Amino acid sequence: MSGRAGGEQVTIADVARHAGVAASTVSYVLSGKRTISAVTRDRVLASVRALGYHPHAGARALASRKANVIALVLPLRTGMQVPVVMQFATAVVTTARRHDHDVLLVTSDEGPAGLHRIAGSAMVDGVLLMDVELEDSRAPLLRELPLPSVLIGHPADSTALACVDLDFRRAGELCVEHLAAAGHRKVALLGAPAAVYARGTGFAHRTRAGVVEAAGRLGVEAVTLPCEEGPAAVRADLAALLERHPDVTGLVVQNESAVGPVLATLPSLGRRVPQDVSVVAICPDQFAEQSGLSCVPVPAEEVGRQAVGLLMRRLSGEPVPEVTLLPPRLTVRDTSAVRDGGAAGR
Repeated sequence: MSGRAGGEQVTIADVARHAGVAASTVSYVLSGKRTISAVTRDRVLASVRALGYHPHAGARALASRKANVIALVLPLRTGMQVPVVMQFATAVVTTARRHDHDVLLVTSDEGPAGLHRIAGSAMVDGVLLMDVELEDSRAPLLRELPLPSVLIGHPADSTALACVDLDFRRAGELCVEHLAAAGHRKVALLGAPAAVYARGTGFAHRTRAGVVEAAGRLGVEAVTLPCEEGPAAVRADLAALLERHPDVTGLVVQNESAVGPVLATLPSLGRRVPQDVSVVAICPDQFAEQSGLSCVPVPAEEVGRQAVGLLMRRLSGEPVPEVTLLPPRLTVRDTSAVRDGGAAGR
């Protein structure tokens, strides 16, 4: 027996008759709410496979008051590095499946109104939010909604929220500390596109603050400027930087799409890497490793896993920290070198 005639939906009752058990037993096997003997469980699952039974999501949600779906709110905005963002999204999806949850991807930029819509739909059990701003308009609503949430990133005020991210301020400090120890006295941050700073995106502002703080603490002069997208724009920004500040010998790049053009452009401007200019990036390690690039890796997979784990704990009613910051680490490769008087070895 492989199904019902006429394309009708197979029901729990059909599975129960096929397996020779009560409908409640089928329900317990599928939900795991009660312990069922291995023999009976195997017989029920064999019938499920034979009949091609799929639980109706809406009915399951009504019965359990759970949708087994979480929303990932990922507004696609100007200046976002989509390949990196998709690393976060992939980690969220794969981790959610390990917790028996699917992921609803929400890419529209609706702000608080979008959260109201999601919360009112009863389609999801909880929500993860990305591209978090320092003064994020969604944060006050998240404190009021009964829908559990976790932010990938953290606003200036994280009270009564749950947030996880790389410690980007410390990442900026690490880059400058590395360059300063190598003897560099003037460094520059080529940051995210201007639109990212303009909307107050947290990771960009925190990195810049870390660069400036470490430079001041270590007696290093620091120049910071946004870097636009596209090879031509990167070349123009870099050429203008070195024309205004020809004594810059260390670059910190926090714009993944700019790294390749930066490394390609410096020799054309008469700057050898790393003999004349050292380059350190804050970017995914896979890309940096291919380029021999010194970097502070962005641990997208780990952040995504931790975000889902925190949300599952909130769904279970467990307390979680307001902010979880992953400590950055610096991997030194071929693009940074010790200058005369520097002390940092590789």
